[in-house]
Formats: sequence, C-alpha cells, structure tokens
Amino acid sequence: MFSGRNARAAALPATLSRSWLLASAMKPELFDTALASEADSVIFDIEDAVPAEHKSSARDAVVNALRDGMTGWVRINDINTEYWADDLEALHGVPGLRGVMLAKTEKPEHVTLTAMRLAAGTPVLALIESALGVESATAIASAPGTFRLAFGVGDFRRDTGASDDPMALAYARAKLVVASRVGQLPGPIDGPTLTDSDDALLEACKVTQSMGMTGKLTLRAEQTDTINQGLAPSDTEIKWAAELLDEHEHGGGSRDGSYAPRLARAQKIRNLGESYGLWTS
Repeated sequence: MFSGRNARAAALPATLSRSWLLASAMKPELFDTALASEADSVIFDIEDAVPAEHKSSARDAVVNALRDGMTGWVRINDINTEYWADDLEALHGVPGLRGVMLAKTEKPEHVTLTAMRLAAGTPVLALIESALGVESATAIASAPGTFRLAFGVGDFRRDTGASDDPMALAYARAKLVVASRVGQLPGPIDGPTLTDSDDALLEACKVTQSMGMTGKLTLRAEQTDTINQGLAPSDTEIKWAAELLDEHEHGGGSRDGSYAPRLARAQKIRNLGESYGLWTS
C-alpha cells in the first residue's frame, strides 16, 4: 500500500503546479519517495524512462500503484507508437490517475484522440518536443482535452540543433506562452535543467518565469523545493503586494493610469501566495 500524497501538493490545483517531477516507472520502489517529495505534481514515466522490452511491466506497475491508493500523472507513449493504445486502455478509469502527459504532441488531434480514449474529463498535458509541435502549439492549445502545454527541451534541441542558450530557445518558449494564452490555458511548463547547483537551477527558473512560463519539469526529487521557490512570488513581491492592497483597502495610494494594472498584479500575487502558503498578511 502506497502512502498518501504530499498533503500540500495534493490540495494544490494542477493549474498552479510549479514543480513537475518525472519518476521512472522502472523503479516502482521509489514511487513513494516521489510522492513524499516537495513536487507540486508527480508524473510516472512509462515513455522515455522505459526501454521497449519493459513497457508492459512498467505500465502494470503504474496501474497497480494507482489502484492501490497512489495518485499522480502518467507520461504515456506518443500516438505514433505501438504502445499508445495499450497505455490508454490500461489507464482508462483507473482511480488515482490525475491526468496524462502525451509525449511528442505535434497536432491538435493527437490530444483529442487521446482524451477520447480516457475517462471523460481526464486532463491531457501536451508535451511539445519538436519544431512541428512548436509551430502547431496554438492549435494544440485550443484542442478539446488540452489541459496545459509542456516543453520537451531535450528532444526539441535534437530536432532543431538549437543549443541550451536561453536566446536559442526563446522563440519556442514564447510560442508556447502565447499559444497557452490564446487557448485560455494556464502558463506552460518548461523543460528540466540538468544541474547539481541550486544557484544554477534558480537562474534557470528566472528564465522560465521571465518568459511567462509557470511550471518546470525535473527528473530529481531534490530539485522540487528549489523550483517551487524559484517559480513562486518572491518575498519582495509579496511585501509590495501586501502594502499596495492595504493602501487600496484604506483608500490610499496614487490612482494614476498605472493603478489598475498594479492592483491586478498585487491581487494575483496575493492569490498565488495564499495558494502556495506564502501569504501571511
């Protein structure tokens, strides 16, 4: 029997999840560790993390865990593989399934066909990993069933030859951000950063946040707390918002042409701070 979900993360809507931890389905003995981490959302990976000869056993391990009291997302194989249909058949109606991440999404119908094979209302995270996927991002974001977009940085770089320099990836990130806004989705989820340095990870989170992305994938449980910090309102932002909202409540503050946008930003910071347990005013 698997232990309960991290209570804080379990109560947080996935629309607000910052850290998305990919846990290999090859290691079910570590599922509990992933769920006890600081990850806002956990994704059990039966795609990239699993060799072809182990797909069936890894899928069974995830389904059994979901039936045995665990909750989480599952990264399934892409629609062009022989495993996609089997993944969806096995996951249909399984208790504990929060949603699926569809690998290598390149067309809106990839999401729609996936959603149609799952229990009604099961959210689909569209993982964009190629130039074609990026250019189709607006249509994908608007497709029935799409819950949120995510950026598969590694495969995108292999597909395009781009480096990991933020400037080289700026267009793709911006495309996903704009597409998400057009599709009325939450901010997209950025790809993982492979580093042992918390400082380097926080710098990567600054890039993520500056582009308008609101989540980040990781392969390491120990990175989740740093990502949560990096993608949450800072202490300075929370203090500013609290002061502005207090002035507003008491009729103070300068009411010039920038006031309404500043007030809206302060209210957004307060809402996020409350959701993440950071708001103390």
